[in-house]
Amino acid sequence: MPSEPFLAPLEHSSGELLIRAYRPGDGPALQRATVASYRHLRPWMRWARAEQSVEEAEAICRRFAGRYLLGEDFVLSIWIGDELVGGSGYHLRYGSMAAGSAEIGLWISAARAGAGLGTRALAALLAWGFTAWPWQRLFWQCDTRNHASIRVAEKNGLIREGTLRAASVDGAGVHCDTHLYAILRSEWEHRVSLRERS
Repeated sequence: MPSEPFLAPLEHSSGELLIRAYRPGDGPALQRATVASYRHLRPWMRWARAEQSVEEAEAICRRFAGRYLLGEDFVLSIWIGDELVGGSGYHLRYGSMAAGSAEIGLWISAARAGAGLGTRALAALLAWGFTAWPWQRLFWQCDTRNHASIRVAEKNGLIREGTLRAASVDGAGVHCDTHLYAILRSEWEHRVSLRERS
C-alpha cells in the first residue's frame, strides 16, 4: 500500500516571528521589502533587483504559493506583524522529499539586518523543520565572504562540511567560493536535549 502523501504545513510561529508560505496578495509587501533592500541583498543574492513592479512581485508570490502546494519547492516568507522582514525556504536542491534533505535559504531586509533576526529565524526554521517536517538533514550554503551568513550558521550549530570552489556566481557576476554547512536531525535533537538538561 502506498504511503500517505506529505502535506506541508503552511506556517510556524516563533516568538514575534511568523514564518509562512506566500499567499496571493503578498506582492506589495514583497516588492517593498526587496526593492528597499536592493543594495543590502545584491552582493549575495543574484535575484535582487533595484526596480520591480507590484504586479511582478505578486506574480512571484503566486508562483511560490503554487509550487509550495504542489510540493515542488517550499519558499517561505518571514513576518513581524504586518511587515515582511525576510524570506527563506526549504529547497529541494538534490532530489525529492524522499531524500529527506533540503537547503535552507535566508535573506533579511536591510531595515532589520544586524539585530540577530537571521539567527533567530534560522533557529525557528531548524526547530520547525525537525519537528513538523520529515527532514533528516538541513543544509546552508553561503559565499565565503559573507561573514554575517557564516555567523548565523555557526551560532545555530551547523557544521561546516567543506568549501566548494568557484561554485556560485555573486551579484556582480564573479565566480566565488561557497561554504557548505549542515546539521542532521540527530545532532539537532542532541543539542535540544542538552539545553533542556542544563
